[in-house]
Amino acid sequence: MNETTERKNPFMEPYNTPHDTIPFDKIRFEDFEPAFMEGIRRDDEDIETMLNNPEEPTFDNTIAYHNDSKGPHYYDLLDRVSTVFSCLMSAETDERMEALAQKLAPILSKHENDFLLNPKAFARVKAVYDHHRELTPEEQMMLERTYDGFVRNGALLDDAGKQHLRELSEKGSLLALQFSQNLLKDTKAFTLLITDKKDLAGLPDTAVEAAANAAKEQGKEGWLFTLDYPSYSPFMSHADNRELRRQMYMARNTLCAHGGEDDNRDICRALVNNRREEAQLLGNDTFADYVMKYRMAGSVKNVYRLFNDLIEAYKPTAEKEVEAIREEARKLEGEDFQLEPWDFSYYAHKLKVEKYNIDAEMLRPYFQLDKVIDGVFGLAHRLYGITFKENKDIPVYHPDVKAYEVFDKDGSYLAVFYADFYPRKGKHDGAWMTEFQGQYINHKGENIRPHVSVVMNFTKPTPEKPALLTLGEVETFLHEFGHSLHGMFANTRFASLSGTNVWWDFVEMPSQFMENYAVEKEFLRTFAFHYKTGEPLPDELVDRIVRSRNFNVAYGCLRQVSFGLLDMAYYTQREAFTADIQAFEKDAWKDAILLPQLPDTCMTTQFSHIMAGGYAAGYYSYKWAEVLDADAFSVFKRNGIFDQATAQRFRDCILSKGGTENPMTLYKRFRGQEPTIDALLVRDGIQKA
Repeated sequence: MNETTERKNPFMEPYNTPHDTIPFDKIRFEDFEPAFMEGIRRDDEDIETMLNNPEEPTFDNTIAYHNDSKGPHYYDLLDRVSTVFSCLMSAETDERMEALAQKLAPILSKHENDFLLNPKAFARVKAVYDHHRELTPEEQMMLERTYDGFVRNGALLDDAGKQHLRELSEKGSLLALQFSQNLLKDTKAFTLLITDKKDLAGLPDTAVEAAANAAKEQGKEGWLFTLDYPSYSPFMSHADNRELRRQMYMARNTLCAHGGEDDNRDICRALVNNRREEAQLLGNDTFADYVMKYRMAGSVKNVYRLFNDLIEAYKPTAEKEVEAIREEARKLEGEDFQLEPWDFSYYAHKLKVEKYNIDAEMLRPYFQLDKVIDGVFGLAHRLYGITFKENKDIPVYHPDVKAYEVFDKDGSYLAVFYADFYPRKGKHDGAWMTEFQGQYINHKGENIRPHVSVVMNFTKPTPEKPALLTLGEVETFLHEFGHSLHGMFANTRFASLSGTNVWWDFVEMPSQFMENYAVEKEFLRTFAFHYKTGEPLPDELVDRIVRSRNFNVAYGCLRQVSFGLLDMAYYTQREAFTADIQAFEKDAWKDAILLPQLPDTCMTTQFSHIMAGGYAAGYYSYKWAEVLDADAFSVFKRNGIFDQATAQRFRDCILSKGGTENPMTLYKRFRGQEPTIDALLVRDGIQKA
């Protein structure tokens, strides 16, 4: 018998790893498809057991049975393999993975729909919904979400309607997957190779060194720049060569919108129409109306009220900010100079340096990644008493990834935390938090602790220097770490309600809350030391960071509002959407746009959040959550930013509760009142305290 036939699929065996972590060192590509298919078979078996139970339907034998680790199996194989696969599709993918994802998408969609459109299953759920014992708040939420899950997936439709919804669902899954794959290919396809050293003028040493290493890795002479954020951002802010800035800007801002097989324009139209059709089939006027049922905002009207309030409050300041940058450019280049979009970051940087004598590169030597990790972990310890210990026995999916055990303040095991910091081929751009295992209490009563991961794309170390971050990257780390705390502190019964499984316009609050610490002196002083000399970040420089925090803050706010307006414009469509994507986009967000719009540029075709990332009709969530995070942090500012009693209340009322109750109920329990926009306006310098 050869080695292949003897070998067992690791997904189908006990992991026998620390804390039952995923045995990445044993998993092969060939293991995924058989595990998916066996997982579906087991899921179907559990569902049949539940459906054929001769006893009267109850919460425990119907709702809990289906959500408590899928019945009798000690683990949920389908969840086990799909979680790993989806995480790697973002962090460590290749052509084989992408092809398998295309193959599996309709199979998985059909499997889900077979259950949600099963009349026997809905009959049991409805029986419990109509007649049940007294439930806890979490059980009540689970029942409502389960019942409404069936209704929102067509349980009340006739057979023809159910079939049409099934087709739309399967089509939507494939379209979103195609969108993501096209975007990754188009992003990775562009590189700018510089061979003349004079074209590097203005660029910081860290960017030049990173570009030299990127070129070397590809066997090329010179300096290679890409559209990945750590390469693109410093280039646009520092490169003196305006023509090269224009090339980079146009490459980035025409992704998947310039013809060819990776063009996403038709896919975007199809996605918008597909979601509108689904929503209308289920009795909603628009997809946005469908979405708002499980949103704190509650209605499209309230979302637009938020946008209008922000435009009214911030636009006068934003216009002054843009004019100041235009004046800076003319001062340096002459009165006839016309500011173009690829000039904005460059001259904004120059103005910031002039006003505050500070820029991202000036701070970078003080933000050595290893020290930042210590600082962020130290912040969590100071607030919540938790500790992190690297465990090299925990398998990881790439050598760059680090794995940590997390212990609670009483020394008990709390979670596993993975950190994946650097860009590489096969890894999507951006930053995100995800879970390899969510927290839940299984049918044996065991509290299964979470395995969470933060994935980022920070500037890589070079042979000459360690990984040095910008202040913006420190904020990104804090943001994703905030999500991870939400996951690690989870303490609920049902996995689908634990951790970050909350309403979309609440999910960003715990993450954005952590960003507040990035400019707090007391926090910076715990880790910000020069990587060569060990000298602490000077107080005078900290003061400049604090003073410069609100530089272009109004412009940044309107930029976020513009993305929200674009999102809502697509998903409030009532009729078939056939418009030209670029023309529609430029009209949709015009009230919040302050720079010239170029005809060939397009955000929509690369706007993963609203096309493939779950934020459709939900991008406003970032600003909604910002109101919440500023309001919440104002309590810490009043009581002390490291006040453990306030932090414990934040953990108990919000972080540990997941989606077990309406988020406004949770927030008011912490805050004592509903949030207002006032704290945000004060923090941003728009309004005096």
